Amino acid sequence: MPAPPDSIADSRRDDLFREPRSPAAFRFDEAVAAVFPDMISRSVPGYRFNLELVAAIARRHVQSHTRVYDLGCSLGAMTLSIRSALTSLAEPPQGVEMIGVDSSSAMIDRARSQLAAFQSAYRTDLTCADLQQVAVEQASLVILGYTLQFIPVEERDTVIERIRAGLVPGGVLVLAEKVHEPDADAERLMTELHHDFKRANGYSELEIAHKRQALENVLRTETVADHELRLRKAGFDHVVMLSRHYGFCLWLAQVGRKTTDPSPVG
Repeated sequence: MPAPPDSIADSRRDDLFREPRSPAAFRFDEAVAAVFPDMISRSVPGYRFNLELVAAIARRHVQSHTRVYDLGCSLGAMTLSIRSALTSLAEPPQGVEMIGVDSSSAMIDRARSQLAAFQSAYRTDLTCADLQQVAVEQASLVILGYTLQFIPVEERDTVIERIRAGLVPGGVLVLAEKVHEPDADAERLMTELHHDFKRANGYSELEIAHKRQALENVLRTETVADHELRLRKAGFDHVVMLSRHYGFCLWLAQVGRKTTDPSPVG
């Protein structure tokens, strides 16, 4: 049986922010790619649970002769989880094409190596590109995992609208994001709990402070209400939050299935 997707990467322990450094914006470069599996599992509450959740969603919603997009795929953990989930089905969907996109060449290079280690019947294409320049077409599942938060706020509506337009009837978007609370006291509590989570996973106060400074003005959060309003305005018929761990949320947004023979009214 294949190893769990989050354990396959040749990853070092994340100590990038252990030593004092000059202030610099966070970048998904080779240094980050080398420690990314350790970084995300120790920094994002519920990450491993969400990998399993995405697999469960894929088993229910991926349709034959459609595409699956992982936009902001990083090292390909979500893509691998989906591939494994589909092949485990008694009747796997046929003719499915997997497409992973990331703007970091360091991430894509490592993702290619990771996915090549696991054989799959599903064609998988990995592309180094800005996801905003990638056309989403004939998709039954799109993953946007911890990615929208790095796109300028004023451009996010267009991203979601383009994904919605590229989904087949019954298709779904899985959106995972860090959020903030509109109430200052609630946000302070959420931040403190998240920092406690990082401390429990071995990060020092210095590391927590340095990473927070690096992400300032790079990762821009919104509220739960902001995200759900955007999804509904884009035309998704069903929007449900399936997972929340502190300030990290995952939604499933679905396009309704067309009916060719609607029941008469009255």
